[in-house]
Amino acid sequence: MQKVLITRRWPAAVEQALAERYDLTIRDAPLTETQWHEALQQYDAICPCVIDRLNAEALAVERPRTKLLANYGVGYNHIDLVAAAARGISVSNTPDVLTHATADLAMTLLLMLARRAGEGERQLRQGQWHGWFPTHLMGTEVTGATLGIVGMGRIGLAMAKKAHDGFGMKILYHNRKPVDDATVVAMQAEYCADLPSLLRRADFVSLHCPGGKQNRHLIGRAALADMQPHAFLINTARGDVVDEQALVEALREGKLAGAGLDVYENEPAVTPSLLALDNVVLLPHLGSATTATRTAMGLRVLRNLDAFFTGRPLPDRVV
Repeated sequence: MQKVLITRRWPAAVEQALAERYDLTIRDAPLTETQWHEALQQYDAICPCVIDRLNAEALAVERPRTKLLANYGVGYNHIDLVAAAARGISVSNTPDVLTHATADLAMTLLLMLARRAGEGERQLRQGQWHGWFPTHLMGTEVTGATLGIVGMGRIGLAMAKKAHDGFGMKILYHNRKPVDDATVVAMQAEYCADLPSLLRRADFVSLHCPGGKQNRHLIGRAALADMQPHAFLINTARGDVVDEQALVEALREGKLAGAGLDVYENEPAVTPSLLALDNVVLLPHLGSATTATRTAMGLRVLRNLDAFFTGRPLPDRVV
């Protein structure tokens, strides 16, 4: 029976399914570099998640026993794919199954920002609400506003459709190339070949692009300066896409109306200055956190494990 390691607790039903088919070990704490080396020599497959840092140093094992990193999540910028491939280790992920949960959460952040829901709840819980009055926490209209999507993949497209169909929002999007999709055509979504043209026109900007070197600090001082002072930024993609210090400066200086973040540049650490800002909504990486989605992610990992160990092509191969 193949030995499999999962690095965090998963929904019980998925852990049980794994344990029935494999010699399963479950951790629930970060691995040090030395522990990664040991694990790569001990297990046939390892199932990491977004907070595991599998860089070149962690993967620096000669002739590892591990031949598959079956990632629990769709993003994989925490894994050095070149180093994995050099050691004959395949990598898979879990696309499709977390699309709507993550898009729903992005929409949640958008609505919370627009209607100042985070501020209102804090006031109420702290006993600072003394009754209704006409100018209390006046927010921003969402219906009919312009939403800019950065990265029109599965999640970006789902977010755009929810915003357009549910709130009549005008959709702009920036992508490597225009998306030839009937849904995009039906929404009359407008393609922006360059990012600044989107940022200058959008009332809300929602990030759905990959993380990693290619997009690190894509939203930095220059990009934030392109945004309208009344605009809001939402990030449910990867924390390194946003320069958090530049974001704090823009928010403090009134160059941006607010930001909603579910991911962070140095996760789980959060830039302390963000915590002090009222015009920011901060969530602890809840994008895919529904019971149905997290279970589906685990079952998707299981499908890749089963295929790999029976000699079939990986359904969700990354490398």
